[in-house]
This record gives sequence, C-alpha cells and structure tokens, in this order.
Amino acid sequence: MNEKMKALQEQRNAAVEELKALTAKVEAEVRAFTEEEDTKFTELEQKVKDLDASIDKLERASSYNLTENTAKEEKKEEEKEEVKEERAFENYIRGIVLEERADNLTAGDNGAVIPKTIANKIIQKVHEISPVFNKATRYNVKGDLSIPYYPADAKDIQMAFVDEFVELESSAGKFGSINLKGFLAGALSKVSKSLVNNSQFDITSFVVNKMAETVSLWIEGILLKGATGKVDGMIKGITQSVTSKAVGKVDADDLIALQDSVPDAYQGNACWIMSRVTRTAIRLLKDGDGKYLLNQDATTKWGYTLFGKPVYVSENMDEIATGKNAVLYGDLSGLAVKLSEDMEVQVLREKFATQHAIGVVAWMEFDAKVENAQKLAKLTVK
Repeated sequence: MNEKMKALQEQRNAAVEELKALTAKVEAEVRAFTEEEDTKFTELEQKVKDLDASIDKLERASSYNLTENTAKEEKKEEEKEEVKEERAFENYIRGIVLEERADNLTAGDNGAVIPKTIANKIIQKVHEISPVFNKATRYNVKGDLSIPYYPADAKDIQMAFVDEFVELESSAGKFGSINLKGFLAGALSKVSKSLVNNSQFDITSFVVNKMAETVSLWIEGILLKGATGKVDGMIKGITQSVTSKAVGKVDADDLIALQDSVPDAYQGNACWIMSRVTRTAIRLLKDGDGKYLLNQDATTKWGYTLFGKPVYVSENMDEIATGKNAVLYGDLSGLAVKLSEDMEVQVLREKFATQHAIGVVAWMEFDAKVENAQKLAKLTVK
C-alpha cells in the first residue's frame, strides 16, 4: 500500500471511530440524536462512503495495466516480422533482393536459409491435415526422454479389511518407462522455376502447402506403422488386439469387440482409423434391421461416424487382408511423440538447376511410442 492510499485509509478509519463514538454516547444516555448530532452523523457517514468509494476506485485503477495494449502492440510487431520473413523467403526463392537474407532470414550451420515463420506454418498445416500427429501427446524436448508409466496388467494397489494391531500388507505394481530418442528425417519438395518466375503466383503458400502434404503423409505413416530399427510407432505398441472371426473379412461383431476393448474412461475422444477401401467395405455392412452401420455425419470433421465415433481415412493404413491390421480405434493421445528440434526449412537454389527447379527441404528430429496402451486397440484380419 502506497503512502497516499494509506493516508486515505487512515482518514476513513478516523471518521468511522468518530461515528461510533457519537452513536455510543447517544446509546449510553438512552436518548434521541440532537439536531447538531444528527447533522454530524450524516456528515461522518457521507465522509466514510466517499472515502470508501475513492479507495475502491484507486485499488481498481492500480490493478489495471497495459497488458492488453502491450499484447496488441507485440502482436502487430510479430505480424510485421512475419510479413518481412515471408517476403524475404519469397524473394530468396525467386532470386531477387538477396541482401534481405541477413536481416530477415537465419543461416544455419550448413549455410541453408531457415525462415522460422515458414517452418511454423508447415507444422501448423501438418496438424490440420493429420489428426494422428495433431492429437498425439507431443513433447518438445532435446535429448532422450524417459516417460514413466504404470502397466495395465500390473498388480494394482489393493484395499482390504484388517483387524486392529495387524500389519497392513502392501501390494503395488512396478512402474515401467518409455524411452524416446530422436531420429533425423527430411522431406524434399521441388518447385518449378516456371511457377517461381510467375510474379502473380503465391509461391510461399504453395511451398507451405506442398511441404505440409509431403511431411504429413510421411510422418503419419511412421507414427502409425513405425520404422524398423528407428521409430516404434503406434501399431507396434498396441497391446489390446481383436482378431476378426472370419478369414479375410471384417464384420459388425468384430468392430463392436474392437470398440469395447478400450475402457470407457478413454472413449470420450476416441476415433476410428482405416483406409478408404476398408471404409467402403464397412459402409456396405448392415445391422439386423437392414440399416447401414457407417453413417454420414456433417457435424463431424471427417464426414462419417461409426457407432457414434468419427472415422478418419488414412492412406497409410492397410486394407482388409489376411494378417493385416485393418482398423485402429481409440484415443490418439495414447501415442507419445517427441520432437527434438524445431523444423528447419532449407532452400536449394542450385542443386536442381538442371531440372529447371528449386528444392525446398524440411528437416525434423522425432520419435514416437505408445504411452498409454489402454487408450488404443487394433483389429487384425484373420
């Protein structure tokens, strides 16, 4: 409390004390207020109210700050910097105004141009395109990451009745750990110089969208199926598995068994993942009343629901065939993805000159393993 606020508070307390003393005198003498006392009471009461109002306003004013205005100004500055980086990136690809590199683009150890704004836009696009990457639990840390977990099949802590003065026996499962490392991966996209030379062509948006599609398709496949000797991915770590009853086929009973293999606690954000061919086969399935199981639903992001849950089609999923994992189901946050470093974008102006093209490379370092196996389940075709 500052000195001026403290002075106002003291004035207020003095007026209150004087008011109480006045009323105590009248009460002790068991009489009515005199005209002079009545006027004094009114004056003191009004003074307390005025001081309370002033103190309240000062306290409210002191709580206000320039955060909102500052945030707006910072946002404007960020937008200005973003525009500069995008313009510098476009100019560099087109081969003009190369001197802007020093001010608006950052050079990496290998001399490649790395505009962070463009890299962030690609990552955002990847999130939009791939729900597997978007909904997985992501850890942005460098070095190895160890995540402790409690196995679903471990001996749980148990509670039981006991008698007084009898030792309580402990029972608890052992915690395990999931270790995530970092594996370097890159995606290359080539841009035609004919497009680059067209000044009306939005080269930045084209690069962002093209790179996002390339990265999304590839990284989604790795997150789902893994890569031998590197990333484990989702399917390898899933322990809850259902095998179809019929050879080379999937029916409604199989899908129900798959959905019910995930505990109810994890059903809230669950979804189905399958190939387009598998979705077509499931669309042809009917229940006992002749109604199709898979329903079109305009309210869901991907347009279809199956047993109340959205259906996502991935080109990286296997079709219905013997021994294949044709359908995945569950909460995708059960997959842990570690990003060891920010995505880097490198522009290769000379490498593909003989192809009349410019190369754009995106580098990232990541790893992925199932973090909570109870959230996910897979359907394997018999």
